[in-house]
Amino acid sequence: MTAPFRSARRADRSGAHRRPAGPRWGLRIGAATSLLLLSASGVGHAMVTGVETGIGRVDAFQGMSNRPGGGDGLNFLVVGTDGRGKLTQEEKRKYHLGGQPCHCTDTLMLVHLSADRDRASVVSLPRDSYAEVPAHTDAATGRARAAHPIKLNAAYAEGGPNLTVRTVEHMTGVHIDHYLEVDFTSFMRTVDAVGGVEICTARPLRDSYTGLNLPVGKSQLNGGQALQYVRSRHIDGSADLGRMQRQQRFLAALIHKTTSSGVLMNPIRFKDVADTMLASVRADPGFEANDLVDLGQAMRGFTASSSEFTSVPLGDVAQPVPGVGSTVRWDPVRAPKLFAAIREDRPLTEHRDRHRGRATVVDVPPGRVQVRVDNGSDRAGLATAVARQLHATGFATVGPPGNSTLGRLTRTVIVYDPRWDRSARSLAAALPGAELRPVTGQGPVMRVTVGQDHEAVRRVRAEEPSPQAGAVSAVTGDQAVCP
Repeated sequence: MTAPFRSARRADRSGAHRRPAGPRWGLRIGAATSLLLLSASGVGHAMVTGVETGIGRVDAFQGMSNRPGGGDGLNFLVVGTDGRGKLTQEEKRKYHLGGQPCHCTDTLMLVHLSADRDRASVVSLPRDSYAEVPAHTDAATGRARAAHPIKLNAAYAEGGPNLTVRTVEHMTGVHIDHYLEVDFTSFMRTVDAVGGVEICTARPLRDSYTGLNLPVGKSQLNGGQALQYVRSRHIDGSADLGRMQRQQRFLAALIHKTTSSGVLMNPIRFKDVADTMLASVRADPGFEANDLVDLGQAMRGFTASSSEFTSVPLGDVAQPVPGVGSTVRWDPVRAPKLFAAIREDRPLTEHRDRHRGRATVVDVPPGRVQVRVDNGSDRAGLATAVARQLHATGFATVGPPGNSTLGRLTRTVIVYDPRWDRSARSLAAALPGAELRPVTGQGPVMRVTVGQDHEAVRRVRAEEPSPQAGAVSAVTGDQAVCP
């Protein structure tokens, strides 16, 4: 590929460094990362220099020492705050943005660009993560504070970008090369500038707090609707876990839109979008025009399938801490392994066989759906094979496969209790053409009788994580966008 990214060569991994800082807010995370992607058009130096002047500056690395050693690739800490000062009163009313900002990080993502620039790995950091901030000067009071426990998103309120970076580096062992910060305004304007983004959902999504109201299927979101989508955390019990996955799905869709719509290859559109986004972005002084050009050249051909998304593996998702509140604890074994992969520039997703096709997105995680399989065909061993395939795609198969109590069936039948209708629909997605038969009082176990028409079990995956899930599996961007 092209010559290494110049910022990477300039970085002083042992301490002080020159790197970008920028975007606020998590979805705005999308906007922040799109800054990198939008530069992939190879626009002339003069035009990019003009874009560069629109970036606000903040030194997130001032006075930092004893930092983690650097590995291969380039690491960005992308944060989103809830700044809304540049929005109109009508926008605030329409998109439920009338409250007071918390002056904290609403979303945090660690974005890793591989050394060869052919892969981007995005790791969501839960805002309620238990953290121990180092000794620092409180940004609000100006007083010195000793090291103490805190929620990760509160580090910004106490010590701004600098304390946020120090805290994340301490928790992950990953050297942060650039800091990007985006606010609500930048995010909304960027989405509108690219012409909106398409999102798919397997079930209706409604949140009275944000005003989100999306039907099943595909929806084209403008900037305000996109902000509602990525902010919503009161849709169901998954709370922030579900919100992080929606943010990742949106970022994948934004990448797909910018790389497939001609924005990157049209200098005029590129500059319009970049100017729009950067109007409310802050970046560190090391983020320069030459960096945009170099990165743009390196990332030609970057697509949604080049990106991968995951969240920090979690242990206790509701651990009370005196004086702090309910916090999320990272898994002490799996989380370090994840960040080791980032430091070592290794992919987070396994190589995927392209001939297998993509998994169908379902509402209920298959691991929460109990299934018993019987054979209603004249093919010996079919129930055993189907049970094995259902188990392989994540369903909780129970009991040994048996013979049909319904006799020989032309069509596969799923018998289920109506109280578990969402689970039944998720199971039906794995068995195309199956007939759904509700039976009141059957209980939570689905009963599948495989008929003569059975051809194959379709792979499925959950749209939202289980509230008790210990981790959110990594997926590539092409798996997260609409089919």
